[in-house]
Amino acid sequence: MLTKHAKKRAQQRGIPASVQNLLLSYGEENFNKHGVIIRYFSSRSIQKMEQDVGRETIRRLSEYMRCYLLESISDGAVITMGKRHRNARIFRH
Repeated sequence: MLTKHAKKRAQQRGIPASVQNLLLSYGEENFNKHGVIIRYFSSRSIQKMEQDVGRETIRRLSEYMRCYLLESISDGAVITMGKRHRNARIFRH
């Protein structure tokens, strides 16, 4: 389930629904201290996707491999999503 905010951000940032679904299915999870799960594509998750959907599909979606989303732990709703900048890192706790 996407919140209104998440839908708006996905549209503004040009993140297609297929990438959102891939993040939810394959994205690596990182829990933060604020009750939120951060899902993002790691090298491991990209390799797993390549095995399941094929290298060509991942190559076509390469511009979206720096996308992430924030998901509420309590109800599983997607709060927001975006694209990491070139040097931005996701810190693991």
